[in-house]
Amino acid sequence: MHEEWSGASAQPDAEITQTQAEIDPIAPGDARRQIEAAMKAHLGDDWTEQEDGWVVTHDGDYFVRLTRGKKNLDFQCDLLGEVTIEERDISPVQDSGRLVAWSILIATLFVAFVIAQLAGALN
Repeated sequence: MHEEWSGASAQPDAEITQTQAEIDPIAPGDARRQIEAAMKAHLGDDWTEQEDGWVVTHDGDYFVRLTRGKKNLDFQCDLLGEVTIEERDISPVQDSGRLVAWSILIATLFVAFVIAQLAGALN
């Protein structure tokens, strides 16, 4: 026998309401403090002062992404206040974005050089 769920039952709604009452989600400011504590524990207190250190590429209350070279370091705080840390390679989109940025920079410098040459500023 095949049954289809229509969503009309009151039982699942009662369970959802009870579960929502039991879960007290962490506030954004508290999540930020949890992530900052995890970052200090994982990277040390002076991670922002290092010359070859991590660059913050996404900075939110529940998620922070740091990038250094070809590595991403993600700190994510769930609604219960648990912080997970993941280290992985940069995505192909990030890699191609860097290539596009360098291409635009080089093209802009070339155009500026040509304009300066035509204006006689480099003679």
